[in-house]
Amino acid sequence: MSDPAASPGAPLSASQRVHVALRSEILDGSLAPGKTIPSERILAEQFGVNRHAVREALKRLEQAGLVQITHGGATRVLDWRDAGGLEVLLDIAGGSADPPREIVRSVIEMRASIGVDAARLCAVRASEDDRRSVMAQAIEGAGLVGSDQERLDLVYAAMWQAIVAGSGNIAYRLALNSLLRAMLSFDGVSDTLRPREGDLIERLGRSIGEGDPEAAARAAGALLEGDLDRFA
Repeated sequence: MSDPAASPGAPLSASQRVHVALRSEILDGSLAPGKTIPSERILAEQFGVNRHAVREALKRLEQAGLVQITHGGATRVLDWRDAGGLEVLLDIAGGSADPPREIVRSVIEMRASIGVDAARLCAVRASEDDRRSVMAQAIEGAGLVGSDQERLDLVYAAMWQAIVAGSGNIAYRLALNSLLRAMLSFDGVSDTLRPREGDLIERLGRSIGEGDPEAAARAAGALLEGDLDRFA
């Protein structure tokens, strides 16, 4: 699994090596919820690092919601499904050519939920100039369906980023960042999810441009929820 703190191709630091190894064991179930992590001293000997590196690695795991550190006591594994955040999606995906189908489906479902509400809010909250910009992107994207796929991907992604920004919901924007990073790590998924119906893209853009929140939500739903059928 990849470590977001490490640059591609760069050697991992001592703390990163410990963090990546323990994180992998937690996410694949080798270290089950409730299990005690070995002491700092044992981990330091096991990985051939100093205890400061181990302490730093454990702190990162705690921040991600993967372990609970009790000062003066044991460090226990948490159930990442209950305690983790969206960044865990990136850890699970890793860069695998065959990501777990459950994870892919979950990402697409959340993307659809956020997208529908963000489109509705954008039609209400965004300035007229911003709404017109979304409409222009949608019209351009609609015209690219079935032709220039590379340009379509760029325009479609920019359109959705503008929609979520126009929704005025910072939590949606941060969640979208995590979802997009996760989806980009799923080999082949981006090709599968490339939009195929230009009329739906244009309908979404025009609904937002005209400031019609309900029409925007319906268009976004038709566009995004259709993707779920491909991963049923």
